[in-house]
Order: sequence, then C-alpha cells, then structure tokens
Amino acid sequence: MNTVSFIAKQTPISEKQITKTVSLLDEGATIPFIARYRKEMTGDLDEVAIGEIVKYKTAFEALEKRKESVLAAIKEQEALTPELEKRIIAADTLTQVEDLYLPYKKKRKTKASAAKEQGLEPLAKVILEQKEEEILFVASKYLNDTIVNEELALQGARDIIAEWISEDEKIRNRLRRLYQRKATISSTVIKTKKDEEAAQKYQQYFEWEESLHKCPSHRLLAILRAENEKVVRVKIVVPEDDALDIIDDVMIKTNVEACTDHMFLASSDAYKRLLAPAISTEILNLAKEKADDSAIKVFAQNLKQLLLASPLGQKTILALDPGFKSGCKVVCLDKQGGLLHNENIYPHPPQREVTGAIKKIRSLVNAYKIEAIAIGNGTAARETEAFIKKIPFDNPIQVFMVNESGASIYSASKIARAEFPNYDVTVRGAVSIGRRLADPLAELVKIDAKSIGVGQYQHDVDQTKLKNELDTVVMSCVNSVGINVNTASVPLLSYVSGIGEKLAENIVAYRSENGALQSRNELKKVPRLGGKAYEQAAAFLRITSPKNPLDNSAVHPERYALVAKMAKESGVSLQELIGNKNAIAKIKLQNYITDEVGLPTLTDIVKELEKPGVDPRKKVTVFEFDPNVKTIADIKAGMKLPGIVNNITNFGCFVDIGVKESGLIHISKLANEFISDVNAVVQLHQHLMVTVLEVDMSRKRIQLSLID
Repeated sequence: MNTVSFIAKQTPISEKQITKTVSLLDEGATIPFIARYRKEMTGDLDEVAIGEIVKYKTAFEALEKRKESVLAAIKEQEALTPELEKRIIAADTLTQVEDLYLPYKKKRKTKASAAKEQGLEPLAKVILEQKEEEILFVASKYLNDTIVNEELALQGARDIIAEWISEDEKIRNRLRRLYQRKATISSTVIKTKKDEEAAQKYQQYFEWEESLHKCPSHRLLAILRAENEKVVRVKIVVPEDDALDIIDDVMIKTNVEACTDHMFLASSDAYKRLLAPAISTEILNLAKEKADDSAIKVFAQNLKQLLLASPLGQKTILALDPGFKSGCKVVCLDKQGGLLHNENIYPHPPQREVTGAIKKIRSLVNAYKIEAIAIGNGTAARETEAFIKKIPFDNPIQVFMVNESGASIYSASKIARAEFPNYDVTVRGAVSIGRRLADPLAELVKIDAKSIGVGQYQHDVDQTKLKNELDTVVMSCVNSVGINVNTASVPLLSYVSGIGEKLAENIVAYRSENGALQSRNELKKVPRLGGKAYEQAAAFLRITSPKNPLDNSAVHPERYALVAKMAKESGVSLQELIGNKNAIAKIKLQNYITDEVGLPTLTDIVKELEKPGVDPRKKVTVFEFDPNVKTIADIKAGMKLPGIVNNITNFGCFVDIGVKESGLIHISKLANEFISDVNAVVQLHQHLMVTVLEVDMSRKRIQLSLID
C-alpha cells in the first residue's frame, strides 16, 4: 500500500487528483495556494478536499512509521516470520498493527509470565488442545516447591491461557464490534462530591446511563470532564454473556469437559480481567476522538465566521474599554490602527463624573476627527453605550458594540508588549477593541484561537488536533481575504501561504529599513525569501497604489504576462482593462487555454479583473439592543428582543441580548422543522429577533426561541 491508495480508500477523491495533490504538498505547496492557483493539476479540488488529503497523508505516514518500529522490535526478539511481516506490512490501521504486535510487546510482570517462569506453559497448551481427559494427572507432573498441588498448577495454566485469549486478534475484533453495537456508558456520582457546589453543574450525570453510540458529542465531553474533575465515575459495559459467547465460540473446540471446564474459567477471567478493561478503554477513546472531531469542527466553523466578520475599514476610531470603579479606558486610533491618545473617564458610579466625561469625549472626537466609536461588550458596556449615545456630537457618529473576548489575553501577550512597550494592559486592551472594529481578522490572529471563546469544550479535546485545525482555518481566512504587505503585523503575515513567523519578521524588518514595498517583485529582496516562498506567497500579498495594478489583485505574478496579452489583444492598456466590464466580457477565454492554464484559472483571473482586490467580507452594520433591557432581572418570558449570535455549539447557539448572561436557543427551537446542523440556520454575529421562553434567575440561565 502506498500513500495514494491509502488516501483513496478513505475519501471519494480520485487517485489521479490525490497523486497530483500529494506531489504538490511534497514540493512544499500550501493548501490555499494549491486550491487557488493549481486548479488544473488537482481537478479543481477545494480547500476542504485538499485538507482531507493532508489529514490522511499525515495518518499514513504515522502508520508507516509505527510499522517500522513494530517490525524492528519483533525482529530484535528473533520472532519475525515471513507471514507475520507480510501481515504487518499489509495492515491499514494502527489497531491492526497493535493487535499483531500485542503478543510480542514487552509487558510488566503478569500472572501469565509468572506461570511461564514456573514451567506451566506446556500444561496450558494441553488444556488449550482440549483432548486430555485426565487433566489432573497431567497437572500433577508440574508440582514443585512453589506449586504444591494440582489446583495451583491448573490456575497458573489458566492464567497463561487467559493472556493468550486476550491477545487473540479474532476475539478482539469481534468484541470491538459488540462494543460498537451494544456498549452503554454510565456515570455515578462520587458520594463525597455529591453536595459540593462546584459539582452541581454536573448534577444530571450523577446517575446517568445511555447507549454509547447514541451519546451526542457535547454530552460525552461533559461526562468525561465530570470524570476528570473527580465528580463521577464512568463505566463502559456490554452484556457479559454476549462477550463470553464470542470468546467461547472461538476457543471451545471439543466436549472434553475435563479441559473445557478450565477453558470456560480462563475465558471468563480473560474477559473480566484483561479484555473488558482494554476494549472498553479503546472504545471510549474512539468515541472521545469522534466527539473531539465534532467539537473541533464546530470551533473551526465559529472561528472562520469570527475571523471573516465584517470590517469597518480604515477609519479613525475612538475605542472604550468600559468599567465602573476603575472607569472607562479611552483610546483614539488613526486609520492604520496607530495609537494617538489614551486616558480614563469616569461617567459611572461611584465617581459619576458625567459632565466632565461628556466634554472629554466631545473634545477627543473633534480633535482626532473620529469617524466611529467602538465599545467593548464586557462589564458596564450597556451603561457606557447609553452614555455615549446621549452625547450631542457635531456630526453623526456610528457607535458599535465589539466582542472583547480574548482582549485581556492579547493585552498581556508578548505581541502586545512588543507593540506597546510603554503602555499598560488597560491601554492595550482598549486598542485591541478598536482595531477589532476596523479589521477583526488582522487583530484576532494575534490571539491564541482557543482564548477567543467561540466553541465548546475546547480545553477538553485533543490539543494538538485542535491547534492544527485552527491554524488551518486562520491560514485559509487570511489568504482568502488577502493582506496589505506594507501594513500587516508579523502575526498576520506569518499566516500568509509560504511565509511563516521568521519570514514575516524579515518582511517587517525590510519595511522598517527600506520603506514601503513598491511592488510584489520587491519581495524577492527580503532576506531568506526565496523562489518557493515567493511562488506560494506573492498572490496573497497586496501592494496598494502600485505601478502594476495587478500587484493589488489576487492574480498571481506567474500570470501577469497572460493578462498583459489579454489587454493587448483587447486593444486597451492593462490599466484600462482592469474594472472595464465591457472589455473583459469580450475576452474569449478559449483563446488563452494552454497545457498549464485552463478554464478554472482563466475564470478566476477574469473575476479578479472585474473587481481587483475586493474584500470578500460583508460590510459592518450597526446593531442596537433593547434599551429597556440591561440586566437579567429586566427579562420576562414572552418578550421579543434583538440579539447577536455570539457562540455556536452542536446543541444550539448562544445569543447576546444585552445583559451579562447570554441566552441559549436550543437546536429544537431554531426552526419548525428538524435541524441537525445549527450552522444551517444561524451564523456567528448574525442579528436575530428572539422570543424569551424562560428565565432561571437562580442559575442565571435564559432560554430563547427563534420559532415565532
């Protein structure tokens, strides 16, 4: 088996497409680059399909590495037969490899190994054959100073047989299938934890049981978190008789009761002591892995929506990080997000310096020609919004509530300290709020994605898998939007195809020493940015107001000559062709098809020529909460309230309705028909009108509905 055939078994993608894609990946191409600029080679595979190829390519490489390790270990024991080697090489899952390796795996001292040291393995083989009717007589031949009677000899032989049964590949596979069909998961509260306040959030799992394969991912992760926090004990079980029937079906060969009685005892021991713990753990780990994948998928979808949220664009912004006792931190930012001014105002209790605060805000708005105001949505947000909206500005100014999740993480980070070494965390946090309004993507890439707070159980899932998936999402978003190479930060540049952190630092250093880059071609002068990195990165980096207008588009430099030819044959200059829909409509794409360039690429080029460098994100819109609702005490069942979706899970979505606590719309309350995917109905940051179903003041929970 090779990489291509392995991937083809896991996906519906053709071997030809896989072969080309794997070749590009091996050459160092990135997913965004392949999806956008190598469509003819891959048969127009999108990023999702290429991502699947990457995933299974990685899995195949891990499988092959494990095979090499296992073969070497068995060979070292001089136990590797041609048949065993052939089976290990042919295995297409890690489970198969581990099952084949199990009999040769070095173990701690076991009951079976102790019995073998006592010389009882021949007796075990006699019982296993199930032909000897005088088994007590045979057992008497194995007595010694330690084994003083026949029962001890037979017990030792059964221990050896139990281990053999537990290592039998056929039995393990059949038991796996039984567990997959009939396993139940149950949780029971640990008595000493039952009355602890911290344990009450898991109250529904104090006595819980259901079919494992029907347990939804969010519930399984919740139960496992309760177990990790030592609140409950979790068990995975199947009907024991069904499991023993499987073992006996494989192991019992005759009706010689003298031996089969011992085989039944060995089978029961093998299952209870060895197989049940091992298989139940394995099956639970598989269920956890699926739950992780589901949670990571939700997180990735949420993160993508958050990163691609509407940007306000290059505007002068006044940003406020609200607070009561400590006041509101105010910063003024220029159109590039640079810090112009910062100070505190105290419009709320206990100081309540309203008049002074109004004068200060009006003065700052006029002095810095502020075009928009951003307010963080944390403590005192609604009060600060109400205060700002009462100020009589000379010109209309839009006021936006900005999700500040993770701003505190950024403000204390190495990146923030490097950007603002002379300012404290409060200033940095307020700057982050303002910048998020201007360009959410550029600001959020500076924060560990797990800290942004859009997902479920992100700290419980496989952290390596989560990081890889989120990094892929960030890279996809950054490259789909395109980056201004002369204003982008190091964190933002590092996600550009082919760049990475070191080259990003080199680009910023080059800008500092030489001024703004004037063309994409100038990227080649950046230290260590070689031909491969240039190929991968150039088309995702934009030069504003360039000499060559294509430098501010998604057209790859390798196709500049082709576009110039199109312009020449259309009888216009390159500058005149761009944005000229009439001239572009007359271009006959078939005339430009070559072995390297097909219709998919030509179609992309024409779209880009029509609207070069257009940001694919929607424009930001102002949202207003119900002015009469400021705390959970103001909310009553039956109310209809405006809200913003601020988190999506498998079981529903959470909606900010202007109070500290977000309300939940359960998946069953999203539509009149059955819904299996929450994202099919709502999106992150979507503006909704919701109906309040229930308010639980004691637990601070709000139930909402989208059903009219």
